[in-house]
Amino acid sequence: MTFSVLARDNETGAIGGAAATGSLCVGGWVLRGNLKAGMSASQGAAPSTLWGEDILAAMQSGLTAAEAVKTITSADRGRAHRQLAAVDLSGNAAAFTGDKNEDVKGSLMFPSGVASGNMLGSEAVLSAMAEAAAKQVQGFEMRLLEALKAAHDAGSDFRGLLSAALLILHPDRPPLTLRIDYHADDPIGALEHLYLKTTSGDYAEWAQQVPVASDKERVLD
Repeated sequence: MTFSVLARDNETGAIGGAAATGSLCVGGWVLRGNLKAGMSASQGAAPSTLWGEDILAAMQSGLTAAEAVKTITSADRGRAHRQLAAVDLSGNAAAFTGDKNEDVKGSLMFPSGVASGNMLGSEAVLSAMAEAAAKQVQGFEMRLLEALKAAHDAGSDFRGLLSAALLILHPDRPPLTLRIDYHADDPIGALEHLYLKTTSGDYAEWAQQVPVASDKERVLD
């Protein structure tokens, strides 16, 4: 009941994910990330937030995305009702889709990323999302937002959308975790508006003093 996209930006080392669904609170349910491990999206008919955390731990221990996905999914007897995608810090992507999830469902790899979904309105959703995310004409965050918009235009969640989320982890910037937990009309549009607000003006200036992975003691003099 969700579509999501995960990717690594090879130019900056940032990792990110974006998701939207016809249910509530997609950001809290689906997206997880760790700059020491990678990015995950755990979704499906009966999604496991444990999967999202466990696969990050597996990748941090040294497993590739494919090895981690196989390890996590094979140990869960409820896997047929779940979907999992991951991108590791080398940009390798992998995914699993249980057969009890409702069609249209599946995943599609692209360079340094993966698009996944279930309960999709058409077969074109995954390819539209992957193509938008892979384009190099915009900044990393905007590519992920454009991927959500492309997925929506291609068929979306066949129930419509109620929530959307964006998670960006960058070694030289504060984490950006944005969530539209409920919006009856246009959660992706609301998410894009929130992104533009948080990356400009006073809020963006204030964020420049927040410690980051590459400078854990950063302050503005």
